[in-house]
Order: sequence, then structure tokens, then C-alpha cells
Amino acid sequence: MYDLTGFQRDLLVVIAGLNEPHGLAIKDELEEYYQKEIHHGRLYPNLDTLVEKGLVEKSQKDRRTNAYELARRGEREIEARIEWESDHIEHGV
Repeated sequence: MYDLTGFQRDLLVVIAGLNEPHGLAIKDELEEYYQKEIHHGRLYPNLDTLVEKGLVEKSQKDRRTNAYELARRGEREIEARIEWESDHIEHGV
């Protein structure tokens, strides 16, 4: 996860929290969190990067809609990140 941007890490968290979300569902969640519009030109290239890195799996729901799901590697990366953050926050607070 160290080589991901903060936005890409947020994408992983959103995907992990939803059941095979499509791009617009992910976009809606992020817009609520960031409280600003997330443009398609930012969202989809970053989703594609996560797919290329083997962190997310992409499937086709219909001809126009893709669904995203955390790959096993993505789950392991999130778990490791949570553990790392917990270790640092526990000692730093």
C-alpha cells in the first residue's frame, strides 16, 4: 500500500465496504467523504491502476457497467495497513 496515493487507498476502503459496487456507487461514496465532485477522469484511471496492481478485480455487470471487488491481495494490504496504523496510533496517542 505504500506505493498507492491516498485517493487509491480510499478507493480500496470504499470497495471493501460495499458489495461489488459499480463505478457510480464508488463515486457517490467518495463524493460524500470528500464533500466535492469526483470526476470520471480521476476515478476510473485510479480504479484501473488498482486492477492492474492486483488489488481489485473488475467484472462486467452489463454492457455499460463494471463491478469492482477487492481481490485477496487487496484484503491483505488493507489488513496490513490497519495493523500498521494501529501500531503507530497506539504508541503516538
